[in-house]
Amino acid sequence: MSITLRNFALTTAFGLGLASAAQADVTIRYLASQGGLNAHELAQELGYFEGTGITLENVGYAQGGPASLVALAGGSVELGSAATAAVLNSIAAGNDFVAVYPSNGINDQAQSIFYVLEDSPIRTIEDLRGKTIAVNTLGAHLDYTVREALHQKGLPSDAADLVVVPGPQLEQVLRSKQVDVSAFGYWQTTFEGAARKAGGLRPIFDDTDVLGEIAGGFVVLRRDWTVDHPAETKAFVEASAKALDYAREHPEETKAIFAKVLKERGENPEVAQYFAGYGVRAGGLPVERDVQFWVDVLEREGKVQKGQLVAKNILYTTGDSPATN
Repeated sequence: MSITLRNFALTTAFGLGLASAAQADVTIRYLASQGGLNAHELAQELGYFEGTGITLENVGYAQGGPASLVALAGGSVELGSAATAAVLNSIAAGNDFVAVYPSNGINDQAQSIFYVLEDSPIRTIEDLRGKTIAVNTLGAHLDYTVREALHQKGLPSDAADLVVVPGPQLEQVLRSKQVDVSAFGYWQTTFEGAARKAGGLRPIFDDTDVLGEIAGGFVVLRRDWTVDHPAETKAFVEASAKALDYAREHPEETKAIFAKVLKERGENPEVAQYFAGYGVRAGGLPVERDVQFWVDVLEREGKVQKGQLVAKNILYTTGDSPATN
């Protein structure tokens, strides 16, 4: 299916334009991710929301992207963040969400890596048949990456068994041989770096091997919220995109901010040194393949009907009117 994305060009004039964008004070509640910091959180630390009327409020942690989408659908938060496949599944199920900016991407620097113990007999994707793989949640990026990896090798998509393990425990369950493989997501490079430094682990493959360079997920808002708060939505997206660029241009300063926030949350600030970047293109711009790849997968698996999902109706555009159709 051929689709044309809406113009997703982000305004690059911040300063006064950003400061005067919002019309009223609004609070955006969200769920954080252990060991990580989303671009909107980084934007807040950098002061990019000053003068916009936007206040971010962390109301807890999400086990994974699907959990944050459930909270968003239920109205307990204004913002969700999940893998693209999870976002599309949620929209297909009837939730009217808008993908406002790519939260992360995968490339040779920032990627999800599947590890085994150094002496494991598992060497290839084909060896995953019947093995147990630890992932942070089901129905999201790692789940679908495994399914796609198996499919590309001609194996049933359910040939491996996935079990849910929180990010901070991924290394522990692998070393204690409770699972055969631990998958560290692209948003968990802090945990991956710490595990790799401890030694004794060997990577089998990464998601870039399977998917190529692609947006890993999106930050999403409810469509009715974007319609009710057009100026605030625009300011939120622009500040977050600016933070994505800041992280790419100032990696060491970003790691210091990560460490500060993790310490304030009561998490281990030492893992911040392993932050590998967001993996998002300059300006936070998605391309057609970021969405179309997963639309094709979901159609192939019969999860959605052909033509049911149209990218231009899912992606936010920073024009005078946010996505309203």
